[in-house]
Amino acid sequence: MMRPPFALVLVATLFLWAGLIIGISFLEAPLKFTAPHITLALGVGIGRVVFHALNKVEIGLYAGAAVCAIYLRVPGRVGGALVLLAAVLLLQTFWLLPALDVRAEALLHGHPPPASSLHLLYIGVEAVKLCLVLGTGTLAYLALHRPPPRLASPTGF
Repeated sequence: MMRPPFALVLVATLFLWAGLIIGISFLEAPLKFTAPHITLALGVGIGRVVFHALNKVEIGLYAGAAVCAIYLRVPGRVGGALVLLAAVLLLQTFWLLPALDVRAEALLHGHPPPASSLHLLYIGVEAVKLCLVLGTGTLAYLALHRPPPRLASPTGF
């Protein structure tokens, strides 16, 4: 049986985070550009607001997961996965999002930036992050799930 409540919070936090990534990065973001009357500038403006909000929520979810993991003294593989997640989140927060913001600002001010692969890189990093979050959630669940002890039968079977 899992050790509540921190084990439950750790696993739930990671799977909630995965759901947000799927819903926003892989569903809302591409679909917004298919809506009638949405211009590129409007879509980019909305995207900036949404992705900055998502980033703040992700930092909070990571902090909650990290606190639970420290309290629970999770196995090394779960801790290692959380360190990788921190690296990805830091990369996005301090490099990719600001670099994309510069491009978005230029576009919004009528100066389309030159072609760049930053957006494709961000999508790739999001896919990697999603796999890490799902994998970490699964590892945490498996590591913290304890089946009930089996009682030996008097006959040995």
